[in-house]
Amino acid sequence: MSSEKNLILPITGMTCANCVSTVERNLKKVDGVKDARVNLASERAAILYDPEIANLDDFINRIDRAGYGIASGEIEILIQRLSDDSDARLIERSVAQIEGVLNVSVNLTNGRAKIEFIPNVVSSTDAIKKIRSLGFDVIDLGMDNLDVEQAARAKEAQRQKKLLIVGLVFTIPLLILSMGRDFGLLPAHIQHASWMNWLMWALATPVQFYVGWDYYIGAYKSLRNRTANMDVLIVLGSSAAYFYSITVVLGFIDGHVYFETSAVIITLIKVGKYLEARARGRTSDAIRNLLDLQPNNARTLRDGEEIIIKVDDVQVGDIIIVRPGEKMAVDGEIIEGRTSVDESMITGESLPVEKGPGDPVIGATINQFGYIKFEAQRVGKDTTLAQIVKLVEDAQNSKAPIQKLADRVSAVFVPIVIGIALVTFGIWYFLIPVPLGSEDSAFTRALINMVAVLVIACPCAMGLATPTAVMVGTGKGAEAGILIKNGEAFEQAGNVRGIVLDKTGTITKGKPAVTDIILSENFRLLSEDRDQKDNSYFAAELLRLAASAEQGSEHLLGQAILSEAKNLNLSLSQPENFKAISGMGIQAQIEGKTIRVGNYRMMVEQGLKFNGLQKKVEEIQNDAKTAILIAVGDEVAGLLAIADTVKERSARAVSEMQKMGLEVWMITGDNLRTAQAIAEEVGVDSVLAEVLPGEKAKKVKEIKSTGVSVSMVGDGINDAPALAESDVGIAIGTGTDVAIAAAPIVLISGDLIGVPHAISLSRITLKTIKQNLFWAFFYNVLLIPAAAMGLLNPMLAAGAMAFSSIFVVSNSLRIKGYKL
Repeated sequence: MSSEKNLILPITGMTCANCVSTVERNLKKVDGVKDARVNLASERAAILYDPEIANLDDFINRIDRAGYGIASGEIEILIQRLSDDSDARLIERSVAQIEGVLNVSVNLTNGRAKIEFIPNVVSSTDAIKKIRSLGFDVIDLGMDNLDVEQAARAKEAQRQKKLLIVGLVFTIPLLILSMGRDFGLLPAHIQHASWMNWLMWALATPVQFYVGWDYYIGAYKSLRNRTANMDVLIVLGSSAAYFYSITVVLGFIDGHVYFETSAVIITLIKVGKYLEARARGRTSDAIRNLLDLQPNNARTLRDGEEIIIKVDDVQVGDIIIVRPGEKMAVDGEIIEGRTSVDESMITGESLPVEKGPGDPVIGATINQFGYIKFEAQRVGKDTTLAQIVKLVEDAQNSKAPIQKLADRVSAVFVPIVIGIALVTFGIWYFLIPVPLGSEDSAFTRALINMVAVLVIACPCAMGLATPTAVMVGTGKGAEAGILIKNGEAFEQAGNVRGIVLDKTGTITKGKPAVTDIILSENFRLLSEDRDQKDNSYFAAELLRLAASAEQGSEHLLGQAILSEAKNLNLSLSQPENFKAISGMGIQAQIEGKTIRVGNYRMMVEQGLKFNGLQKKVEEIQNDAKTAILIAVGDEVAGLLAIADTVKERSARAVSEMQKMGLEVWMITGDNLRTAQAIAEEVGVDSVLAEVLPGEKAKKVKEIKSTGVSVSMVGDGINDAPALAESDVGIAIGTGTDVAIAAAPIVLISGDLIGVPHAISLSRITLKTIKQNLFWAFFYNVLLIPAAAMGLLNPMLAAGAMAFSSIFVVSNSLRIKGYKL
């Protein structure tokens, strides 16, 4: 059976939705490609393929043939211990074999190596590790953490900025001269000077063929691929005005020159593209912010010495030292020390988490107070932060189903516009007479209206409408500890009207805890310190005795008792003569006393005195809690109520869902009495109790059959069938589980409040997508007829076209300010 591989390639040269469809179509022609999705906003192609049939070179060649490029970056490193030319050639040959490395050049004289590579496919760290594996020492020159894709994009942005400045330098005086002459504002000797048209020609030419050359190249490549994109429309429109004006200057025809029209079209579109690129850059801020969380260095113990190394050099099993205020370098487990850790940057939760030996730590979180040592367990691409970044990148490269409409329209849009432009020319030239006294000829008037149609119709906004909103939305979610894995999940979650909540681990904490300590009537008499009058003292003493006895037990309820004693910092005694009584409890000697900890049946069978606690046991059970009795000697001294407690914000989360108009169900395998007690506490609308794990998916299907779009919320593993059955599954998970959660939406913190946050974020993102698409379509539907009717000057058309893209991107960026 063939394997599948995912690859993300950064694409250059795309300008509109037609470019997206062209790249997708060409990539899908490569043998072995199963799917290819291109995102205009992130300028990336996500490819699913069979590596046994296709490879990276096939994709690069296909993209190049289609007229587009691959963004690449370059790093420079210093290699030590190079002895001769054969060493240099060995390094070049070995590094060049790494998939994603485009070029390697090693200079034997100065020991420097330049490596050009494709980000997302390979990293600079991979190349450095390869060189070290060959036996050479490598010193990075401060560039190994460089975001090379961002650098490549920035370099291209600078080039576009330079072109824009050149365009403005020539276009502004050209426009002033043209408007001044048209409105009679110039001195008479200049107004009618014969050289004015020649000067305008000279000013327009650099704009047309230097500033606008990219559009000519793009149009040629697009037509070579038997398609038509934005570049084709711009070239047709600006060239028509420019070359018509040349015929006037050379005296072939009489009329007005329109050099300013061609120059303003190109320059305004450059302005729009530059502002759009700056705004689009902000859509990926979340990814950059996540990457910036990773510390550069780690303090580790090597051969008994404390040394500082690069985070990329940390290995599994290394002992990492973290001082107060420092970041965790990688994921691991504390082996020494206690502290509070700020995990807000990963989970979105603002409150610090107490940590001690045996507790996990997540890379990039901040050690607030204590001095700790932890063992590295996940490094490099396996860390939680790396997994989160990968999930967010995948989501930003995905497509929402709603985008399919825009893709279908864009595929035929440009040819239709060209047809409309030709019809516009024909109607104005052949059918509509020129008014008496008009300075324009029929040809001039028809040409200008045709140009306006061509320029106003560039489909940039349609291509950006969905991906920009999805990119900003996924980034906003990641900052709040909500991972939305694809655009489809955004759309589905935004349409959800019902929520099914698993109880254990979702509404509740998923582990039992002591909720009540109840003393018998004569516990004081059983205590040696009878003069102590504070009830809390006796409650703590009862818990201490029970926890001391339970130190020899591995039972879940016993662990709950030990955990509560640990929380209260109680000093435990060592148990002697420990004995487990199957199905009932345990017995041990503590400080010379016989302590029994068990259920009601154990106490009855051993004939112990209950001292009036029988009624309390019944009350505890009616509250859906487990009663654990503690006997000292031959008498029951008290009881502990143990329950799987509700998470602090579960009730608030359910209330928020209901305020959003969502119907909330709770599903559990517990008996009805226990389920109803929890349901009443958090306020869910309906209870589905005594449901076996294998039947949860069936229950979700039954709810869906009533016509309700429903989301299942569970732990992502045990509830996998139900999560898959629902319209959109939301997995409750911890940071280390995010990569394997069986749902398109993952709440890293495990807090149920993330559910209404995720739904509201999905709704606002879906709303923004619809606004963007409405604007993109409405703009064309309204302004193309206006241009065809002669109501729109080509220069105004160019400005409006540029504004439409900026509007769409800016509207998407508003999601960043949305308060969850």
